[in-house]
Amino acid sequence: MSEFNEFDQQGSVPNKETGSIISHAFEMYKGVLGYAVVAMIVYMLGGYIIQLVFGIDSASMVEEMRESGGNFNYWSTPGLPLYMGASSLFGLLLSPLYVGLIYIVNKYNTKNPIEFSDLFIGYRQNFVNILIYSLLTWLISSVALALCVIPVFFVYPLLLIGYPILLFENASATDALSKSFNIAKENYGTFLATGLLGVLISMAGIILCGIGLILTAPFIMIVMYSTYCAFVGKPRQIIHTKQ
Repeated sequence: MSEFNEFDQQGSVPNKETGSIISHAFEMYKGVLGYAVVAMIVYMLGGYIIQLVFGIDSASMVEEMRESGGNFNYWSTPGLPLYMGASSLFGLLLSPLYVGLIYIVNKYNTKNPIEFSDLFIGYRQNFVNILIYSLLTWLISSVALALCVIPVFFVYPLLLIGYPILLFENASATDALSKSFNIAKENYGTFLATGLLGVLISMAGIILCGIGLILTAPFIMIVMYSTYCAFVGKPRQIIHTKQ
């Protein structure tokens, strides 16, 4: 079973400022880079397998989009609707892995020994609520994207610390969504700047022909942890005990 115990005084906490939060996230990320890369490899490998199963060639599709001059019909591509559905389901099922990365960051921050199995704590701890929260945030983001894309950049900061709340407070999906929204609303400027900067750094790997995303994409998860530390405080360490 899982128990929540107050952990010791080890571990750093950033100030409630964007620069301090991003700097803290960088320091944490350097210590857990290997685990972050593993999480991204799992994600990319799974995506590649799904493409093979449904016969989707993303490179050819991008080329057709360029040649179409903006008149490309996505849904006319054979197998694309099923591929999109399978891809979305895979992303949903992988969300506990992101929570596991946040857990590992906390163990690194608090000088606790890290085990590879820690990466999968989201599949053992609060699994159902993590999936529900991921689905809710996907729906919210999809609606925001449908409104000319730009609104998603203003909505995303309101969701920034939901995953840490789910993990460290064992909250329900709706409680995590509500608490993240309320804290972000009161500190929206900092959350907006932190979220945007975190996303930009995470997407920086695109300049290395996409391969660099393996190194940079998980950074946003560490930003979530550092933001949580700044505005909620150092989380309680989760201790698993056997009965």
